Amino acid sequence: MSIDIAWARAELDRFLELTELRPLDHSPGDVIVFSTRKITRAAEKDIVASAHVVEQILDRMLPRWRDEVPRNDRVNRWYQHREAAQRAVVVLDRDAEIRQRLGDDAPQVSAAALHPWVWERARPLWQGGHFREAVTAAARKVNAETQNKLGRKDVSETNLFKQAFSQDLPKPGQPRLRLREDDGGDTYRNVHRGAMAFAEGCYAAIRNPNSHEDELPELPEQEALEQLAAFSVLARWVDNATVIT
Repeated sequence: MSIDIAWARAELDRFLELTELRPLDHSPGDVIVFSTRKITRAAEKDIVASAHVVEQILDRMLPRWRDEVPRNDRVNRWYQHREAAQRAVVVLDRDAEIRQRLGDDAPQVSAAALHPWVWERARPLWQGGHFREAVTAAARKVNAETQNKLGRKDVSETNLFKQAFSQDLPKPGQPRLRLREDDGGDTYRNVHRGAMAFAEGCYAAIRNPNSHEDELPELPEQEALEQLAAFSVLARWVDNATVIT
């Protein structure tokens, strides 16, 4: 898990301590008053400050926690946060063990580790459960950044990448992207032909159906993550490429 586990665990533990419920003391002087009402251990301002950090940890570790973890405002405003934090602690402590015991200790893809063009544009939609729209937004961002890098607004998406990775010499107004130096070898030709075909596949087979077909069912989260990863590969190629004019 690509986060600072010790830091995240400490923040979660602190939040759970601050929001621990204790009996309300109504006892004036020597008079004892019994009450079932409970209050949090810490002041509300301290909890709010801690919650600001904890919510970001939960968004990273349990992206659907706001929908999947039940609320119970009758008990306490922080009931949902507390249960989500408790679940996150278990993930931090036992995720590797659980995956190993269940026979799945393969490496995992972290959405936050994808290229910034992809994840930063997709994240707000993703956290709301709009996976198909998140992929479409990422595709648009990669297209826009490629246009910016090449200084081109006259073409987009498939045609943009076909021209960008073309092995033809650049022309006025048509610069090229180069992933490696031209040594006249097969690898140079294969890399750029493959990048062109890969980009066409991303936009023709992923971006276009996602954005042009009405009433499509929501993408499964895993499938959407794989599609984001495809655009992340393309984004890194473009970002690292050299522009030749």
